[in-house]
Amino acid sequence: MKPTFEMPALDAIDRRILAELQADGRMTNVELARRAGISAPPCLRRVRRLEEAGIIRGYHADSDPHLLGWEITFFAIVGLESQKEVVLAGFEAMVAEWPEVRECHMIRGGGDFLLKLVARDTAHENLLTQKLTGAANVGRVQTLQTIRTSRNLAGVPF
Repeated sequence: MKPTFEMPALDAIDRRILAELQADGRMTNVELARRAGISAPPCLRRVRRLEEAGIIRGYHADSDPHLLGWEITFFAIVGLESQKEVVLAGFEAMVAEWPEVRECHMIRGGGDFLLKLVARDTAHENLLTQKLTGAANVGRVQTLQTIRTSRNLAGVPF
């Protein structure tokens, strides 16, 4: 959920903190403060303020899908039969229940949603594609399997 209050202005130190946390979210506050050029207590206050404002949405481990048995990453462009809000929301709710759907984006042009999915193998990918094509209000599905990923950065540039 997005915060309902005004976003704080970000200064150079806030941006440095964000850039450092994007690169390594596990560093200690003391190390983060050192890299940002401030002492630890104000650094922690700034991080908390960024979290409360929703700018920092969370922390996670970046696990390797291949090493965990997820051999295939693919994208699906999904076109729905209607763009009524109830249909859009229903589709989003449905794919939110699928653990293989790692990202769901409503898009403009060429479809209604772009999904990023993972599958254990080709048979699993085919099963997921069949689930998508057979889902209520889905008019068309185009899948695109990745061959390799040469760039996958978290966050935004600073």
